[in-house]
Amino acid sequence: MTNAFPKVAAHAAALFLLLPGAAQAQDTGDPQTMAVHGQATLVVQGVGGFTDPYRGANSLSPKQVRETVDVTLYVGVRPWAGGELWANPEIDQGFGLSNTLGVAGFPSAEAYKVGKDAPYLRLQRAFFRQTIALGGERSAVAPAMNTLGGTQTANRLVLTAGKFGVGDVFDTNRYAHDPRGDFLNWSAVDAGSFDYAADAWGYATGVAAEWYQGAWTWRAGLFNLSKVPNGEVLERDFRQYQVDMEVEHRHMLGGRPGAIRLTAFRNRGQFGRFDDALALGAAQGQPADTAPVRRRTTRMGAHVNVEQAVTSTLGVFARAGYADGAIEPYDFTDIDRTAQLGLSLGGAGWGRANDRIGLVGIVNGISNAHQRFLDAGGLGVLVGDGKLPHRGSEAIAEAYYDWQPRKGFDVTLDYQFIANPGYNRDRGPANVLALRLHGGF
Repeated sequence: MTNAFPKVAAHAAALFLLLPGAAQAQDTGDPQTMAVHGQATLVVQGVGGFTDPYRGANSLSPKQVRETVDVTLYVGVRPWAGGELWANPEIDQGFGLSNTLGVAGFPSAEAYKVGKDAPYLRLQRAFFRQTIALGGERSAVAPAMNTLGGTQTANRLVLTAGKFGVGDVFDTNRYAHDPRGDFLNWSAVDAGSFDYAADAWGYATGVAAEWYQGAWTWRAGLFNLSKVPNGEVLERDFRQYQVDMEVEHRHMLGGRPGAIRLTAFRNRGQFGRFDDALALGAAQGQPADTAPVRRRTTRMGAHVNVEQAVTSTLGVFARAGYADGAIEPYDFTDIDRTAQLGLSLGGAGWGRANDRIGLVGIVNGISNAHQRFLDAGGLGVLVGDGKLPHRGSEAIAEAYYDWQPRKGFDVTLDYQFIANPGYNRDRGPANVLALRLHGGF
């Protein structure tokens, strides 16, 4: 734990107590012209002992406890009909396990790639959204964080521009997409192979368009990549960029709602090929490194994302994805292929309607070239044990119970079992426990 943690935790605790009370008078039914929301999240996460015969620069270490705290303000105004302007200043502090290293499917999506002892302020989102009505049935839009209350037509065009998360628009899933409210693992809240554009905090600058027509939605986006892989600074002129495409179909199955989404990305920038890095490292007698062999290259991938309500309280979901494993991942994590299957169960059956249980199983993998690179001492975005003679798929199971003692305040217990962390059968398995406190209005 850091010296700054008690002070930040005290501020977060005050918000946990105050915010739920402020959440009572939000939805008046009238179109909002402005709104202020807030949230605070504390995650304390620890890993026990596990087999640990050797370590590299990016290895997960056993027997440690770390914490993260974030406090976010959501300020929105409506300059004209259909328009919304939002800003999200945020205070962050803390570290992920091993400084957010050692597992490709990292166990806390509340842990950024930049850890700091002292609290610091960043403007994580600043974007404009315009919704253009195209007809169809009109429905209510409930006030929420980054959403002004009002109404919308079933058929519509939504344009978003500025700084925001690619995951705000693409690869959404009602059961597995929010580390402040459901699963914590990186490869549960998003498809692990989705190498989405982002700075080290998970946000990008760009534009996105969504066309809703009946049961279908088509989405497209153009975003700046970071200047260097896994970097803190984004490009400003789309010199290195990502194009995202997604098609979604909503349906009713057995009278229950569901959706299927197919997402594809194309990254264009200065990336290294693993075989080139291996050849150069062998010639120089040095560990493999992609930095000296980066050149203008394209990396692509695609995944499918399914959600389906089974009963009024039970929902199931799945994702499966693939990305080009010959080229280094850029902004997300070291996963070339992934599959997940899970469920979310509401607590009405045991008299706790606002409580939830979540379960998910995830399998992440890498290509042969990626394995050879890591075995030759290469370091990825998150993983790199110095060698990888015995590769295995990262197999992850996550379970959580979310208890809501009162509206707007949640206490979550989370457990993750991680076999072959960093794809290394010589290390692990790791057992990870977490406590999450979250309050919001």
